[in-house]
Amino acid sequence: MSDVVTTMPRIGDLAPDFKAITTQGEIQFHDYKKGQWCVFFSHPADFTPVCTTELAEFARRSAEFEKRHTRLLCLSVDSIHAHIAWRENIRQRLDVVLNYPLVADVSMEVARKYGMIHPGASATATVRAVFFIDPKNTVRALVYYPMNAGRNIDEVLRIVDALQTADTHSVACPVNWRPGDKVIVPPPKTEKEVEERARSNYEVIDFYLAKKQV
Repeated sequence: MSDVVTTMPRIGDLAPDFKAITTQGEIQFHDYKKGQWCVFFSHPADFTPVCTTELAEFARRSAEFEKRHTRLLCLSVDSIHAHIAWRENIRQRLDVVLNYPLVADVSMEVARKYGMIHPGASATATVRAVFFIDPKNTVRALVYYPMNAGRNIDEVLRIVDALQTADTHSVACPVNWRPGDKVIVPPPKTEKEVEERARSNYEVIDFYLAKKQV
């Protein structure tokens, strides 16, 4: 196995800023976000079958991310020329336009900053990483997938919804939560709050576990 050490931003860390060439021109990452949420994801390589299905589906559903004020950004260690050629190939073969930037990271500089290179899987390609980054450039969630399993875009959207709902309403989201489901109210911290909860219209399962509609 390779002895290359990879690091990754953790939940609560500041998402590393970077300057990069993309299919939509040069960007400075924090400026590109424009104070919005961002789903920043990597894929192993251009002109590969699983990656083609993933990037096309992100593009098909880009309006759903826009509705959530969430920008998309994709990265692999391919060249800008490969990205542009692949983008055109997807447009011709699948009739889908990739309407978000693809970062060219031949030097692997950005991929290393985000821990997207896992030597045990490949020392020369990025795994399927997804970083959920909030308007303050804080990493709020991260998910890694192996090279042979494509991502579920419904789940990516669900995580965005859960994070935004939790922030807006100061709540938590239970297992299998989807928009419209009840959310979890923070546990009481005083005896008075316990008594108030008993008189509330929450769905009280126990003093520490209560749900409400938002």
